[in-house]
This record gives sequence, C-alpha cells and structure tokens, in this order.
Amino acid sequence: MSNDNIRLFCSDIDNTLLGNPESARRFFTTWKSLPASLRPLLVYNSGRLVPDMERLVAEGRLISPDYYIGGVGTRIVDARGKKKLDGFATYIGEGWNRERANEITASTPGIQPQPDEFQEKFKSSWFLDNATSEVLRDLEHRLVSAGIDACVVYSSNRDLDVLPRRASKGGALQWLANHLGIPLEQVLVAGDTGNDSSMFLLPGVKGIIVENAFPELLEATVDRQFYCSRLVMADGVLDGLLHYGVITEIPSVQTTPHPGHETTPGFRRLFTGTRLGALDSLEKDFLKLAYEKAIVALRKNITPLGFSACSLNDNSVTGTDANYRSVWARDGAITIINTMHLEDPDIRACQRQTLETLLNAASPTGQLPANVHIDTGSPDYSGVGSICSIDSGLWVIIAFYNFTTTTGDLDFLRRNADRLQRAMDWLSAHDSNNDGLLEIPEAGDWTDLFGRSYNVLYDEVLWYRANVCFGRLLEFMGDFERAADYLRWSQNIRGRVLDLFWPSTQPSPDDKRPNRFADRQFGLGDAQYLIAEITPFAFNWRCDVYGNILAYLMNLLDADRARVAFRFMWGAGVNEPWPGANLYPVVQAGDPDWRAYYTVNLLNLPHHYHNGGIWPFIGAMWVRFIHRLGFHEVACRELVRLAKLNQLGRDQEWEFNEWAHGQTGRPMGKAFQAWSAACFIRACQEVEVDPAHLAD
Repeated sequence: MSNDNIRLFCSDIDNTLLGNPESARRFFTTWKSLPASLRPLLVYNSGRLVPDMERLVAEGRLISPDYYIGGVGTRIVDARGKKKLDGFATYIGEGWNRERANEITASTPGIQPQPDEFQEKFKSSWFLDNATSEVLRDLEHRLVSAGIDACVVYSSNRDLDVLPRRASKGGALQWLANHLGIPLEQVLVAGDTGNDSSMFLLPGVKGIIVENAFPELLEATVDRQFYCSRLVMADGVLDGLLHYGVITEIPSVQTTPHPGHETTPGFRRLFTGTRLGALDSLEKDFLKLAYEKAIVALRKNITPLGFSACSLNDNSVTGTDANYRSVWARDGAITIINTMHLEDPDIRACQRQTLETLLNAASPTGQLPANVHIDTGSPDYSGVGSICSIDSGLWVIIAFYNFTTTTGDLDFLRRNADRLQRAMDWLSAHDSNNDGLLEIPEAGDWTDLFGRSYNVLYDEVLWYRANVCFGRLLEFMGDFERAADYLRWSQNIRGRVLDLFWPSTQPSPDDKRPNRFADRQFGLGDAQYLIAEITPFAFNWRCDVYGNILAYLMNLLDADRARVAFRFMWGAGVNEPWPGANLYPVVQAGDPDWRAYYTVNLLNLPHHYHNGGIWPFIGAMWVRFIHRLGFHEVACRELVRLAKLNQLGRDQEWEFNEWAHGQTGRPMGKAFQAWSAACFIRACQEVEVDPAHLAD
C-alpha cells in the first residue's frame, strides 16, 4: 500500500510507542530516517499532559513530533511553533464547569482523584477500579442532569477522565485535521486502550491496533476494519506503518541496540556479572545449529493424527507412560502456536490435523479431550486420578485463533464454530459463582500431579486469553454483537486477576467490595508478582514462574508490573542452573502445601517435574518475556544457555528433553519433546537469531 494517502500519523504513547525501550528506539530511528518530503505529520495523542510529553522528547525517548494532543484530547500544541492552539480551547470550553464536574464525580462510590500533575482545566482525572458500564452511564447521566456538557472516558480498568463533551482523543484529532486541511481519509492512528477508540471511530481513518491492546479497544472497533499487528508496542506500530506503506522495512533488533547507559539503573545493577554484548560468530553458529536440530526434533512428532507429545520412536513407554503415545490438547496447542511462523507444508498440515483430531473428539457437552491415543484413536478426558483437564480446552481455543489469523482459513473456522462454542460453554460452566474466574479441581491442569485448586493463576490467564481469542473468532465470522460480549467479559476477567492475584496492603477504594477471607490475609504484605493460587479459605504466595510469564506474553500483565516480577524472578534465580524452573520456591515435605502423592513415581519431589523442575519450553517463553521487556542482549544470552540445555540429552545430543532436575540441571524427561522444540524455534524467531535473520 502506498503512503501517498497518509498525510498525518497520530499515535498514543504509553504501551504503544513506549513500553519497550528498544522497540521505542527502533521507531525513533526509523521515523527520523524518513525523507522530510515523504514523512507524514507526526502527532502524539496521549492522556499525559503536554509538558510530560515534551520531557520525554527532551530525554530522547521520543522523537520530536509536529503536534501534541495532551490530556485525553483537551489541549493541542504546535510543537514546531511551541504554541497552544487557542481556538481549540474555545471550541471545547462551551458548557464546561470543572468545579461542578469534580463535585458530582467525587460522589461515585470507590472513586479516588488522580494526583495534581494529571489534572488540567479541561480534564478531571480519577482512579476507579473495575467500573461497570452501569456505573459509567450513571455518572454521565448525573453530569448531564446537572447541565454539564461532559463525557466520561474510561480505560485500562482503572483510569477515568471527565472531559468536555467535545474533548476526546478523537475529537481533538478531528479538529486538528480540519484545522490543517487534511481529510480524515489521509489520517492514520495507532493505539492500545479504550481511550484511543475515539480516534479509530472517526469516519474514514486508517488504524493500527498493536498486539498488546486491551480488549476494550478491540470491543469498540469490533465492526471496523483496521490493521491488527501481531507485534507489540512500537514494533507493532512499525509493522502497521509497513502495512500502510509509510515505511518500506522494519529495522532488525540487531541493528537497533538499546544503549546500556539508558537502562534503568536498578536493572543495570541487576545484570551485574551477566555477560552481555552482541553474540559472536561461534555463538551464532551454535544457535543456527540448535535451530536446525529443533526442526528435526519437531518433525519426529508428526503423526497421522497430529503432533505427538514426544517422539514415538525414541521413547520407551510402560504403565501410565503409555499416554505419551497421544495427541495431547495442551502439548499440541502449544506446539501449534509456536510453529505458526513456519510455512513448511508438512508442519502446516500437522497443525491443522492436530486441531481436527481434538475437536472431532469433543464430548456432547463441549469438553475437549486431554489427549487422543494415536494407536487407537480413542479420547481420554482426564488425567491422573480421573480428574478432568480444564486447560486442554483453553489451549485449543487459543491455538485455533492463532491458526486462523495466520492462515486466514475462515472455512475451517466456520466448520468448527459450533464445537468451539460448546467448548467455551463447557469452560464457562466452571465459573460456578459467576465471578469471572474459573474454579479448577485439584490436579486439573498441566500440573497433573501437583496440588493446587480453585482460582489458579495459570488457568485464569489462559481463561482471559481464550475469551479474547474466541471474541476475535466471532468477529472474523461477522458476529459482532457476541464478539463484543466476549471481549467485554475478558476485560472483566483481567481486572479480577490483577485485583486478586497481585495483593497489596493498600485498602480497596470500593466500599461495596465484600469482606472476603482473602482480603484480610492479603493485608499481610505486598506482592512482587502474581501469586500462584487463591481459594475461599487461603492463598498460595509462591511464584508460579510459568503463570507470570504467560500473563505478560498473553497481554494480561502490564509492562510495569512485568518488570517488577522479572526483577524478583531473576533475583531468585529461577533461570539457574538453566532457564527455567516452573515454580519458586519448591514445596518441601512438611510444608502445608505438601501432598503425599508427590512421591508417586518420584515425580514431584523438590526440584522435580512440576515442583520446581526446569522446563525448556518455559525457558523459551522466559527468553521471549525478557526480550519483550526490552533486554535484548540478556534474552540472547539466556537463549544460548537454553540451547546448551536442549543439547545435553539423556542418551544422545539434542534431545530437547521434556524437563531437567532443578538443581543438577540434568535431563530427566522424555526425549524429543514437541513443545520443547517448538518453543525454542519461536524464541529464536522472536529474538531474531533464527537462520533467516542471521543470514540477512
């Protein structure tokens, strides 16, 4: 697409252009390299006030724009002439009374004012956690009834702004475009939250929705055609600019390193003693070999029914191990998701067949099997102890979405739409108290020999993502109303997870919140990560490393909290002796969380299996987690270490084993594990050290 049609590019800042300092620098250098004659006008449109945006430019974190729109569309400044556009202030000021608006808004239960630096003449800003649509409509009704021409803008499940009716990000952008004589058809916008939606809803504009966008933006634009990038933050913006022809290529991460002196001082010290710097030629050759070996390991798992969990020809099985000769919903879905960027016909066909096998085995009520036996074709709906597998269906929904967005095969989607709907209905039934979270039976997910239950972080993260993915699938089929329902519900799930699983000593501002046992217990301290488990009677303070990594990769956890969690996990050494252990700290005998059955097959002894064992597929997600945070060189070093783990093997090199002992680091699990190979491949691609990028 030619950029001749784009004369103005207007972007949100936080978690769109900023959030990953390395991708922000890539945007900076790419935009700066555009010839002035071909470069559209650049406008920053943020909830931040203009002086705050000017500070970011002065610090070199953002390139200087042509215009600022600040305070959620309440002020416009010409950055070149360094002057306010007073005509806009006159335009939005009619019918506005900030003092009266403050009085009315302050009476909303649970609301708290934001600090003074976020307040302006035309902007009244507040914190209100998990506000319902009814609460927001009531507030707007009370404002209008008082004769105040105002609108209420709510985003991120927390931030509430009361603005003049004519003021919003979209309203300000429309006024500026008219002021400049630029038709909206020649305007391109980018954003990630609900307060960006007014830009996208302007008639005729083109849009970029980044991968880490909140469901509230997807819901608001559900019936509109915009470019939805599969990349996050500034990389997603660059991907969209490439799609619309504004730029001709996205710079490699290798060519845009983030200067070490710009890293937050606390993180510079955290990495003391860590070897950094660019990979040398020997390391690149080693990673290229590891990638090729991963492809070999992956292909060992191609069967007529789909991806097996581990190579059928390289593992002897006895007793309960016989279930490894199966297409597992969980393993197969993770393998599909992490191999979608491979275009080999045999791998693509196996991805499709895996989904076919699992969905064809759905029960009449919608339950998807834990696995389907390859030798007999018979499904198994439970694991150890005949306990149902809840996360199997969650992973399949997510994998189906990834398959559809990559292949564009809507016929395949329509043929399976009823099965997918029944699967979502079956999963929804596990939210028996309708609070937004699933109730998980003990040993009812991937930790099938490990005791945790009720509200489990890992499962709730997947439940959030499954609702987003299913909503998008409905959108692809044109069912916009139901799509919006699922996207809206996913936002509710996200709010619940952040509220419950990241405990704080700060009192809840919501006076109507029920006095739960967990609330009283959470008052004992503040978390540095999403805790592992919550029940009506207790909670588990352990760090589910895997659950926290997934929460960020699946866009539930914001970048600020993800950095806090990373600092804790890195400091605790969850990546030692190899990346990465699934749990910290391990459960010891005598601990209240200990179960006698952990000794079954000696699997869940301390530092074994799900009790703090090292899982290479989690290690690969750890690498992606670090890279997304903006620590590319650290991610590269962790990837080299992960490759060395995958090389070890029990009987031969490059076995990509299932798991390794958490202390000795020696491989303990099955050889040629599909998800170990698949996740390593995806990590190489994302960090751009796969053969295609290394050869560029």
